[in-house]
Amino acid sequence: MLMDKPQRGYWCECWTEDLTDGTGWPALRASFDAYSAPQADRWVAIALRTISPALDPDASQEAWEWLYDGRITTRKALLRAEPCTVTVTQASTRITWTIRPVIFLPLAHRQGGELPSCTQDFKPHAAPQAPHRPD
Repeated sequence: MLMDKPQRGYWCECWTEDLTDGTGWPALRASFDAYSAPQADRWVAIALRTISPALDPDASQEAWEWLYDGRITTRKALLRAEPCTVTVTQASTRITWTIRPVIFLPLAHRQGGELPSCTQDFKPHAAPQAPHRPD
């Protein structure tokens, strides 16, 4: 998305954590920049619908409870600019989706500005030649 000024949106992440691992360090699995609350919660909904057939019955129930009831609560919280978390535990793995309101800043483009004059003085050096070996 091309931006020329700051824009409100949501930063979405998916983390997994092995609950049997002694380190307790979660691993980032995916991230997504959403520009509306519906787009942010839809990202989580699509992920949950995609993985739900592979989940055990308890985790599947957690997923579908959020899809039917929790999603409405999440959407309302996002519209109030509140961060949200959705968590499902499958066997010994905790999967957590986070959604945080953010302000996306536009990036500077090189084409739009001039480079400093000193860049014109730069002359690349020739690569050193390997010594010639007689056969």
